[in-house]
Amino acid sequence: MRYNARMNVTLKITKIGNSAGVIFPRDVLAHLGVAVGETVSVVTTPRGIEPAAADGDFEAQMAVAREVMARRKRALGELAK
Repeated sequence: MRYNARMNVTLKITKIGNSAGVIFPRDVLAHLGVAVGETVSVVTTPRGIEPAAADGDFEAQMAVAREVMARRKRALGELAK
């Protein structure tokens, strides 16, 4: 058993059209628990940013929050004062 099970991989940023992207090797995708075509979220941490498998529950909660914020825009604006 290894003491440090962290995966340290250096990835190169490549040009993709007018944007930039990073290609994840197969072992990195396996470590993240995602496959090609799935969504990956980027999480801000004290050490920088870290990719993580997208949490479907979080996305559903954010959709509900956006709906409530749209309906209660004036009330939220008053509370923000």
